[in-house]
Formats: sequence, C-alpha cells, structure tokens
Amino acid sequence: MDNYVIIKMIGEGAFGKIFLARKKEDNQQCVIKEINLTKMPRKEKESSQKEATLLAKMKHPNIVAFYTSLQEKNNLYIMMEYCDGGDLMKRINMQHGVLFDEDKILGWFVQIALGLKHIHDRKILHRDIKTQVILGDNFCLITET
Repeated sequence: MDNYVIIKMIGEGAFGKIFLARKKEDNQQCVIKEINLTKMPRKEKESSQKEATLLAKMKHPNIVAFYTSLQEKNNLYIMMEYCDGGDLMKRINMQHGVLFDEDKILGWFVQIALGLKHIHDRKILHRDIKTQVILGDNFCLITET
C-alpha cells in the first residue's frame, strides 16, 4: 500500500471499503477495494481471494481493468481501474425522469453484453449484475463473482 496515496473513500460495504487513490509512480488514479478479512466467514474469505484471481484474468475494454492485489494486516487490497463516469444508477437518477435516447441505450446494452460475453466465454458467472456495477463512460462491468 506504500505505492498509493488515498484520496477519499467512495464506497462502503459489509466487509470493506472502496477508495479513490493515486499511484505514486505515475500519478494515475485508481480504485482500491479494501476487504477486511478478520470478521469474514471462511467461505467469504475464499470468495474474495477468488475474485482477485479472476479479475487478474479479465482483459476486455468493457470490464474494469485489474492492476494488482495484495494482502496486508488481515486486509485484502484489490487495485483496479478508476471509471470516472460514475455508475449507471447515478446516470439514471440524474435524468430526473427524462428518457435516454434509444441509440444511447442500445450502445450501452452492446457494451454490457460484450463484457458479459467475455466473462461467460471463460465459464464464469457474474452473480451480481445491477446498475451500481456498471461503471464509466464506456460502461465497464465490475467482475464480482
């Protein structure tokens, strides 16, 4: 974690936190997912380790890029691409009831489908597809399994 500067926390879940960070070596923004392993059941720990392994194998323009992972002091850290366009839920809420253009929706659908196809071609099931895991301007999937 010494190679990163935490900018701010951008999310929080049952077992961890998500931070916007900056790599010290090249000043590039990234996201660090911090998973606290201490209170986590054994099965959940294994699932978190598996997530990091699977993310490392996913290389596709419509899947959030994995950089690296490491374990320190009972925490698992997963470093990945920062998608600055927010998530699909945020975009929907910003519309205030105004419908999206059909061509825009079709483009997003194709991007999401291509990301899912890449995952499914590798015999992996995404178990949590929702608007909050569809990110960025080009709508990349977060591959949580």
